Amino acid sequence: MNLLSLYLPRPLTTKTLQYSLDLTLSRGIENGHYGHNQNYHLVLSPFGVLTLIAKEKQDILEALKLLDISLDEEHVITQDYPILIDPNLANTFEVRNEAIILREATTLSLNVIALAISQSVGLEHYEKRLDSLFVQSRGIIESIQTFSISGRTHLMEFAKRLALTRHDMVSNLLLLDKPNILWDDEEAEALYNRLAFVLELYDRHEIALSKLSQIKEDVMLVMDIINHKKSEFLEWIIIVLIAVEIVMGLYEFLR
Repeated sequence: MNLLSLYLPRPLTTKTLQYSLDLTLSRGIENGHYGHNQNYHLVLSPFGVLTLIAKEKQDILEALKLLDISLDEEHVITQDYPILIDPNLANTFEVRNEAIILREATTLSLNVIALAISQSVGLEHYEKRLDSLFVQSRGIIESIQTFSISGRTHLMEFAKRLALTRHDMVSNLLLLDKPNILWDDEEAEALYNRLAFVLELYDRHEIALSKLSQIKEDVMLVMDIINHKKSEFLEWIIIVLIAVEIVMGLYEFLR
């Protein structure tokens, strides 16, 4: 079996998926949706990642064509993973770097695999966004000597994007809280934990949050400097006004 998970270049509704691919979607893990037909198993995550699992890779490509999605589109983030079925496997699953091996492909196991891979794709999306924010924050620091008070608005907008990125990462990717369904199924929990380990989900998440904290510190530093410049500017205005008043007073006195 072949698995392809991709970050959608544009949002797709469940109605669009059902109509285009001729399948019925049901509520899945953590507000996601899943469905299947004779060609493939589909999982749509709540954070905009679509996962398709099929025996033949061509079936996946045909589904993407029906959805008007091209893998050649710029900036499309994808991850694929072969899934092998071995009825003689000693354990219910085995996860390797090169493949996932299942004794039996159940709906739950496929949904758990799709969740872990989609979280990895979602993380990659935010990692790329963070790289862009990191470059911007460095540019802000490098121009700190010439940063004007009028640039405060742009800096506030940058801080807003930073806060929204952190909020989206924490709330959307579901990495801080274990999915509820895993508490009731030890095998599903073990499969998810193994996939999370192989994909380094938690380590990558921590690194991303660390980068966010670093960028936040950079923004706070620049904000402090701007506030200091503003205070200094106001102080000079007060000094000038006092000086003008003294000159005017002396002028009136000497008349």
